[in-house]
Amino acid sequence: MPSLAERRSGVRGWLLIGAVLALGTLATRRLPLSATQLDWQPALSAAQPWRAWTAVFVHYSGLHLAANLAGLALVLALGTAARLPRRSALAWLLAWPLTQLGLALQPGLLHYGGLSGVLHAGAAVAGLHLVLADTGVRRGIGAAVIAGLVLKVLLEAPWAAPLRHIPGWDIAIAPTAHASGLVAGLVCAFLIHRLSSRFHTPATDD
Repeated sequence: MPSLAERRSGVRGWLLIGAVLALGTLATRRLPLSATQLDWQPALSAAQPWRAWTAVFVHYSGLHLAANLAGLALVLALGTAARLPRRSALAWLLAWPLTQLGLALQPGLLHYGGLSGVLHAGAAVAGLHLVLADTGVRRGIGAAVIAGLVLKVLLEAPWAAPLRHIPGWDIAIAPTAHASGLVAGLVCAFLIHRLSSRFHTPATDD
């Protein structure tokens, strides 16, 4: 079980990542750059790998931006309430570029920008931590978070088409990004949890 100091440090790290995502997104809208200069493009993934980081800062409309910033606030609140340790913040950070790399599985998606994939990763990291490291009601909440994410991704059918149009939205969404974020978050959180548990196994006397 992480110590109180580690949890406080982890929450600070979690909030710091959130601040970078929010400030980077807002700053990008003020820069004289087009979306195509920063968004994720599979054709440029090898030549310009930094797009796996910058794609999250690109938003294609005001509604897209507002919805993602609201989602970011919810993920930050979840991480704070869960009192996540440092390893969870690290898992979310690692899942950030991996979320975009996973989009290669959908070759029809030629461009992608936005926070939603990384937000799914963050929620998955928080949920899995509660399942693996907590008990009782908190573990149940973590399981509910993961189940909700899985159900949402399945209902979006990311295997069906690269883009999906939803009534009321002025842009198309990319279900593959949500699926990729979910998988990246779960894998990173699980591996780091296992490594942390291995290196922090208390010693016993024979």
